[in-house]
Amino acid sequence: MSDQLEVMSTTRFKAADDVYKIVDTLNRTLKDDDLMFGLALDEKDSDYMVFTIYRT
Repeated sequence: MSDQLEVMSTTRFKAADDVYKIVDTLNRTLKDDDLMFGLALDEKDSDYMVFTIYRT
């Protein structure tokens, strides 16, 4: 894995309880394809989450 992460896409959406399960499954399934997925609460509005796709 490279030291640099390339942000491929970012999207913001209303927070949902089980979204982390999808992100975990994507990370486990696609790590060999040099993809990584991130999920965080929006810093400005905790009712929203930010989903990011990275190329490693």
